[in-house]
Amino acid sequence: MAKNKLKKFAELESFSHVIQPSLEELNTKFKFKGKWNKDLFKNDGPIVLELGCGKGEYSVALAQEYPEKNFIGVDIKGARLWSGAKEAKEKDIENVAFLRTRIDLICKCFEENEVDEIWITFPDPQIKRKRARKRLTHPQFLRMYDVILKSNSKIHLKTDSQFLHGFTLGVICAEHHHLDDATSDLYNSLVKRKHLNIKTFYESIFLKKGMPITYLRFSLNYKD
Repeated sequence: MAKNKLKKFAELESFSHVIQPSLEELNTKFKFKGKWNKDLFKNDGPIVLELGCGKGEYSVALAQEYPEKNFIGVDIKGARLWSGAKEAKEKDIENVAFLRTRIDLICKCFEENEVDEIWITFPDPQIKRKRARKRLTHPQFLRMYDVILKSNSKIHLKTDSQFLHGFTLGVICAEHHHLDDATSDLYNSLVKRKHLNIKTFYESIFLKKGMPITYLRFSLNYKD
């Protein structure tokens, strides 16, 4: 197992579409901050982030579905990132990249108003109260996202956790954000939502266990 991980880490180093900045780089002037379009993607397409992307299936699938957009999967786990990065390279998908870093450092990676959309897919719900500030939809994270997002940009949350779904609805209400869509059982909903049929590795496991998948789409009001 250790050897396999080391092999993956070595291969990640060779991928030009995988960015692994050190903390020192982020604390000085990260070279891609404000320059993702110009220096990495070489186009002016919208930038979409998948936070806590895990194996990167969603980032890769979205990139294939929306070739006019640029997708960046963000996760701290290199061995997980490797799967999506490998697939993107093998399929020669040029509008997807991966950033290995902590989510709480996201403002060091992107300039103000540089990002057009955010997806959060099956994050750890951090159910224990003492870990509430670790939830990726906690107000402290939403304020970080607000810095890098353009006005009225959409945030999507897809999760098997009814707890996180409810918590996020509460945050949206309390913070007066704008809720566009919500369902507590995506695949049994009468409303058919376009481009939500992509299933991650973990999502497939949850569905086999009969667990409903929830979905939210909202935008932030801090810039209003």
